[in-house]
Parts: sequence; structure tokens; C-alpha cells
Amino acid sequence: MKKVLLLIFITSLVHTAVFAQQDTLKLSNNDVIIGSLEKMDRSILTFSTSYDDSDFKIKWGEVLGLTSEQEFIISISDGERYTSKISSVDGKDKVVSIDNNGTPMEVSLDDIVFIEPIGGNFLARLTVDLDLGITVTKANDFQQITSNLSASYLAYKWRARGLYKTVLSRQDGAADINRMDAELGGDYYLPHDWFANAKAVFLSNDEQLLDLRSTYQAGGGYYFIRNNSMFFSANAGVAFTKENFSSDAPDRNSTEGYVALGFNKYAIGDLSIQTAAAVYPSFSQSGRYRIDFNYDMKYDLPLDFYIRLGLSYNYDNQPVEGAADSDYVFTTSFGWEWN
Repeated sequence: MKKVLLLIFITSLVHTAVFAQQDTLKLSNNDVIIGSLEKMDRSILTFSTSYDDSDFKIKWGEVLGLTSEQEFIISISDGERYTSKISSVDGKDKVVSIDNNGTPMEVSLDDIVFIEPIGGNFLARLTVDLDLGITVTKANDFQQITSNLSASYLAYKWRARGLYKTVLSRQDGAADINRMDAELGGDYYLPHDWFANAKAVFLSNDEQLLDLRSTYQAGGGYYFIRNNSMFFSANAGVAFTKENFSSDAPDRNSTEGYVALGFNKYAIGDLSIQTAAAVYPSFSQSGRYRIDFNYDMKYDLPLDFYIRLGLSYNYDNQPVEGAADSDYVFTTSFGWEWN
């Protein structure tokens, strides 16, 4: 009997402790959910509960209030970051109170860019997209496979990202088509919406006779718009490019500058858009410049599946002999996101 009473007492203590640590979420339909805030990024709040094995993915615009005793890293649209608990303000929807060096500060939910729990594990900070597209046509035995693997990792002061895309085409009576795009880099966030960035970009395509173009760049930029539903930024810097060709053309090395624009739009219903454009004027090859352009449109489906439409375009005003000055690829694919 004593063992039973002791077990009940311990269970009660554990339940009380867990309940005391639970977070409270109020939605626009006035529903209240009790559970644990996992993170908020790109206008999507991830929230877990004890009664469902799957996390809830909730659009940030549907949140009216949020209270938690956890410590979070909270990023605001003006570029400032705070380490604080978070609590709803009585009588004010979509307004929360956070700590600013010991002084309570009211913040609109619309001004919060991301929320990340302190001490969150590596996997909680990681987002991975994997998609695949297949086209088969009986005429001329045409076959095409496209693949896309991308990942991003969010930390307190920086975000790292990488991607790897391939296009493989086979057709009777025509040369095979092979294309590869890859990227690895990150941004380090500075005060007042400035940032430093570094990136390695790789490209291989048959149209421009590129076995491999490797571009290593570093610079800085500024967010003109940065909130939980939209990013618009510009950055510039220097780059070094090394090119190996599939023809007999000799390898080329080039020192370049670059100017780039980036635009990301989230929470258009289930739609998101990401666009990046960069111009590379050469310092070491007179009159030469290159342009890279990428566009991705993603439509979210249930169970973390999605459909993606993508366009990549590359231009070089001084290609090697026998190569085209430009190449582009348009892809459609079906994929799954791990977040």
C-alpha cells in the first residue's frame, strides 16, 4: 500500500512539474492549445502537444497570444535579438511582453521574425527539403529526372544553407543533357538589419561546356524588408571563379565582384516564393560579366508534402569557343519537407 501511495505521489509531482512548464497558445478562432513551442520560422509556428504524436504547423498570422516560461532567442524585424521568456499582454491581441535587459517590452507578433528555444537540439534547428521529378515520353524515348535537396540551419546569430540540384535527360537521336547546381554558405546577422555572408556556388552544364564552375564569394548586405512573411535584401562583395570545360578550351580563373538581390515571400496561403539574382562583373577579364538567376515556387500539401516549380538561368557574355552564352532549366517536382 505504501508503494502505491508513493507511486501516486511521484506521478502527481511529475504531472505538476510538466504542466507548470507547458506553453499556452491562443488562436484567432479563440481556441487555446496547451503544449510546447518548438520554434517559429518563416511564418510557421511548430507546436507539440501530449495528445498528438505529430507536431502542429500553425500559420503565424493565426496566433493571437502566446505564453511560455521557456527561454527563447527572439528576433525582431528591426534586426534586434533578445533572450527572453514570452507572455501575452492582457487585453491586447497579437501583443506579447518580452524582457529587454531587465525591462519588460511589448512587441507585436507581426514584428517577430523567428523564435528559437535556447538549448534546442541540432535537429530542431534543421529544415530539409527533398523532391524528385520524372518525365517519360514514348516519342523518341525521352526520359528526364530532376532532383533537389536543400537544407537550412538556424542559429542565434547566423543561418547556414545548402542545396544540390540535378537534371539528367536522355533522348534517342540527341546528346544526353546533364546539369548540376550546388551551393553552400551562410549569413551572419549584424545589428540594424546588416549581415555578412560567404558562399560557394558550383555549376555544371553541357550547354555552356562547363565540366565545373566553382565560385567562392564573400561580402555583406542589408535587409530592406525582414519580417515573418517576407525578406528582401541586397548584398555585394568579391568573388573568385575557377572554370573547367568539357571541350579543349583551357581552364579559366577570374577575379570578380558581385551584386545580388534576394526576395523570399512566405504565407501566401500555402504558397511560398524564393528568388535570387546576381551579377558578376570580372576584374581580371576585360568586359566580361555573368548573370545567375534562380526562382522557386513551392505549394504546401498535407503531411509536409509539397509541389515545387523552379527556374534557373545562367548567362555569360564571353563564353568559350563553341559554347552557348546562356543556359536555363525549368523543373517541376514533388517532394517532402522535414522540419
